[in-house]
Amino acid sequence: MDTKIVVRYAETDQMGIAHHSNYAIWYEAARTEFIKNLGISYSDCEKRGLMLPLISLECQYKKPALYDEVLLISSFIDKLTPVRMSIKYEVRKEGSDEIIATGKTSHVWTDLSLRPINLKKKDPKVLEILQNGIT
Repeated sequence: MDTKIVVRYAETDQMGIAHHSNYAIWYEAARTEFIKNLGISYSDCEKRGLMLPLISLECQYKKPALYDEVLLISSFIDKLTPVRMSIKYEVRKEGSDEIIATGKTSHVWTDLSLRPINLKKKDPKVLEILQNGIT
């Protein structure tokens, strides 16, 4: 599943290159859309008493993204347990197969008080939806 991002002027530095801090925001947008396409949104999870805070973020930059370029961010589940989930990302310029950045975010399932929970016990339906998204 790809999420389309257009590099905005405000996201670039003096050289017209997208600042590295934007990738975390772009990964969040891609992750949100990816999970929604699996059949459950973040807001649905929160209504069910589930939170998915970020516990780590990795990004490797291979080539710059420039102002006004259209990027495609591919997202997929890297690892899923009843307590944790990690998502991998590949960033390409639209019309190219060349990967310009890769990343990974790791998350832990918690209740609304941010105490870790076991999704298999708390809400097995959500775990099943996510398991169905593993390719």
